[in-house]
Amino acid sequence: MRLTKLVLLAGLAAIPASAPAQNAAPRSAQGDVSVTIYNNNLALVQDVRQVSLPQGRSKQEFPDVSAMIRAETVSLSGDGFGIVEQNFDYDLLTPAALMEKAVGQTITLVRTNPATGAETRERALVMAANGGVVLKIGERIEVLRDDGLPVRVIFDAIPPNLRARPTLSVTMDAKSAGARPLALSYLTPGMGWKADYVTLFDEKAGKIDVQGWVTLTNNTGTTFTNANVLMVAGSVGQTNQYGYNGGYMPPRPPQPRGNRPGTESGGQQVGDFHVYPIAGRTTIANAQTKQVSFLDVSGVPARKGYEYNNGWLGAQGEAVSASSILKFSNARSGGVGAALPAGTVRVYMRDSKGQAQFIGESGIDHTPGGSNLALRTGEAFDVKVQPVVEKREQVTLDEWEKYARWRITYPDGSVKEYTGERPKTYYRTQMKYVVTNARDVPVTVDVIQSGLGQWWWWRDVRVPQESITGTQENADQRRWEVPVPANGKTELTVTFLTPW
Repeated sequence: MRLTKLVLLAGLAAIPASAPAQNAAPRSAQGDVSVTIYNNNLALVQDVRQVSLPQGRSKQEFPDVSAMIRAETVSLSGDGFGIVEQNFDYDLLTPAALMEKAVGQTITLVRTNPATGAETRERALVMAANGGVVLKIGERIEVLRDDGLPVRVIFDAIPPNLRARPTLSVTMDAKSAGARPLALSYLTPGMGWKADYVTLFDEKAGKIDVQGWVTLTNNTGTTFTNANVLMVAGSVGQTNQYGYNGGYMPPRPPQPRGNRPGTESGGQQVGDFHVYPIAGRTTIANAQTKQVSFLDVSGVPARKGYEYNNGWLGAQGEAVSASSILKFSNARSGGVGAALPAGTVRVYMRDSKGQAQFIGESGIDHTPGGSNLALRTGEAFDVKVQPVVEKREQVTLDEWEKYARWRITYPDGSVKEYTGERPKTYYRTQMKYVVTNARDVPVTVDVIQSGLGQWWWWRDVRVPQESITGTQENADQRRWEVPVPANGKTELTVTFLTPW
């Protein structure tokens, strides 16, 4: 599976070749830019610019910083200067902002007669700009209406606190004059990335091709030009304005069995996080989505399986589909040999005409190298399971069990011990699982019985009889690998002894 290494998806209108030069975007004031992007809507921007400083105090402006810059994280380093004060000017120059800043000032209104094209000019005092513009023209009060009539406003000057681009201004005190590199770094929200995987599964060959994509998004209000870009897989700790870390995470659906973390090291790391650099430099435009391929492997061993998980005393009036499970490993021996960042895995298979068709998707967590992955891709059409409670009866033993014991120390120093008793009752439950297979090849279905140990007093579970030997996965689950012939069925019968 060979795909283009870099795809740019941006909602930007193309500029005709004949467009005048004055319509081109202004040149960026950024220098040597590096951007480290984290999973949780956070980025670290490092920008080294050549700045000429006069001796003594001066105010230096750094335009083209993120419009969402976290000003408290700004760091400016270099030689031979100190920082006196820094300000982030985020009030950007827009028609609405220009009018709001003109309140209390005089502007010029230019009206055009639609019939003759003649222009008339009037001076007007801007009285208010709250949901509309209120003007005083001579002795009358007028509302500047947006009624489609040809009228335009001429301002005498641009207010000094409005910026065409997000700008950081810093008052600096330099020991000597001269040009020098200044390293500006800061954190900003509004930028993030996620991983997506496209896989092509060949069931007959038992192989899978995996293509990994990184999708970058930039909503910071600023374009980062010709930048070194590095993605960090993992959630770095952050403390928000309310004083707690993180936020609500919706519960994930239960994962199929077979997921096992690996122990293979490899790849680039920073601390406890894996990093994925983009080869070469790239421009991340504002309001842009950019996709970059970071993984392309073929022929990874894989197999398909089926799984059905039944709750305690679960019974179905009719057969239900087993889950389709795709299993493979990202170990070096299988051809992957890379840690996989969290993302969505989409699985395709070829139909009888050779056309790749989508068969399901599943999410994965950050996965270290050498892991086994089991992905639930959907519900099987031809493989069904029907759990049946065949018989349930109470078994009362002719013995009593002490279940509580406590001591009481009286004021005179004497100690007495007390016990409480209750009868212990057991239940015998006979279950049957009817597994059918309408495929023309035999299959094996993992049937899992859950609910065997949800509470501390439920741990005494016994299985005196089972038609297929099972495996106790943990205190709560027991699993049976049920072989089912082609176009056939298999009945699994199990007897449980439980104290509930």
